[in-house]
Amino acid sequence: MSLIVQKFGGTSVGTVEKIRQVAEKVSKFHGNGDRIVVVVSAMSGETNRLVALAQEMQERPVPRELDVLLSTGEQVTIGLLCMALDEIGVSAISFTGSQVQLLTDDSHTKARIRRVDDKKIQQELEKGNVVVVAGFQGVDEAGNITTLGRGGSDTTAVALAAGLGADECQIYTDVDGVYTTDPRVVDKAKRLSHISFDEMLEMASMGSKVLQIRAVEFAGKYNVPLRVMHSFQDGPGTLITLEGAEEMETPTIAGIAFNKDEAKVTLLGVPDTPGVAHQILGPVGAANIEVDVIVQNVAPDNSTDFTFTVSRGELAQTKEVLADAVASLNARELRTDDTIAKVSVVGVGMRSHAGVASKMFETLSESGINIQMITTSEIKISVIIEEKYLELAVRSLHTAFELDGDPPSKADD
Repeated sequence: MSLIVQKFGGTSVGTVEKIRQVAEKVSKFHGNGDRIVVVVSAMSGETNRLVALAQEMQERPVPRELDVLLSTGEQVTIGLLCMALDEIGVSAISFTGSQVQLLTDDSHTKARIRRVDDKKIQQELEKGNVVVVAGFQGVDEAGNITTLGRGGSDTTAVALAAGLGADECQIYTDVDGVYTTDPRVVDKAKRLSHISFDEMLEMASMGSKVLQIRAVEFAGKYNVPLRVMHSFQDGPGTLITLEGAEEMETPTIAGIAFNKDEAKVTLLGVPDTPGVAHQILGPVGAANIEVDVIVQNVAPDNSTDFTFTVSRGELAQTKEVLADAVASLNARELRTDDTIAKVSVVGVGMRSHAGVASKMFETLSESGINIQMITTSEIKISVIIEEKYLELAVRSLHTAFELDGDPPSKADD
C-alpha cells in the first residue's frame, strides 16, 4: 500500500465531464489499495474571472479580501470532485486549506507555507477515504485565509506530500511528461523517463512551463519524488528525484531550454571603479526587478560597459529606475534591446564531461548564430542570442547533443 498525493490543474478539472474523468482515475488508484490525497486547482479560467470581478469593484483590491475571493475557486472543485467520487462508490471528503491547517505567513496573495498539520488527513485516510484538498490556499496564525500565488496548487501538493511522508507526488497536466525541449519547436523531442531536481530546476527557470520553480525547490528540499503525468492518457510520465536518471552513465545533457521573455540593458562608458555594479543594480533590485545574465567589459581608458538582462515586461520600469544612475555615473549612453532570447543546455552530466561549452559554441557558429552573452552554472550553460535565431538554435543544439528521437507519426497526431 502506497501513500500518493495527486494534483490536478485547472485544465484537468475544467468541466464537469473532466472532473468525472479525474474521479475515475483516482478510483483506480484507490481500488488498488493505495491511500490517496488529491489536490485540485480551480476550474480553468475561474481564477481569472474572480480577479476580473475584484478589479471591477476596486482598482487595487484589498489583498486580504482578494484572498477570500480567490480561494472560492478551489472550494468549488473539491466539492464537485467529492460528489463525482461518491457517485461511483468511492468514499471521499473535502478540506479547504484552513481545515487541514496548511499554515502560512500573512503575506496575502503570495503566502509562504510554514507548517502542515497532517493529523486530520491521516485520520481520514485510516478510515479508507480519499482526501480532496483545495490547492493554492492556506491560513495564517490569525485565522485569515491566504493564497500562495503562482504555482500555488503544485506547491500545496508537494507540501502535503512532504508532511505526510508520501511515496510519490504525481502532478497531472496536459502533457505526458518532461521533454528534452519543447516538442512544438523540435518534433524529435523525447520524453525523459527520469530527471534530477537540479536539472528540473534549471529547465523550469530557463522557460520550461511544465512545473513551477517553487514546487520543484520544495520537492528537492524535502526529497519528495515528483512524477509529471498526463491527466487523461496512460503512461509512466517523468519521474523527478534527487539523482535523476538511473543509468550507469548519466547522459551529459538532459535537455535544451529556452526563454523568449528577455530584454537586454547596457550602460556604456561608466567608470571602472569599486561599487559601480551596486550603483547600477542596487536601485534595480530595490524596485523588485529580477536581473538575470550580467556581463561587464572594461576598456583601456578605465571605463566599462555594463550589460544585464531583465524580463521584457519590466524593461520600461528598469529604464525609469536607471535614470538617476545614468546621470550620476555620467554614462555615455543607455541602450536596450527586447529582440533577444536565451538558450540553455542543461544536464548533471556536465559535472563529469568536458567539452560541452565547446560543442555548444561550435554548433551555434556553424548555424551562423552570434552569441551576445554567456552565463554558466555547474549543470547549465546559457547564451543570449537574437530572438529570430531561437528555433534554429534549439533544433541545432538538440541534434548536436544527440537528443533527437523519432518524430510523432501521423497516426499519433
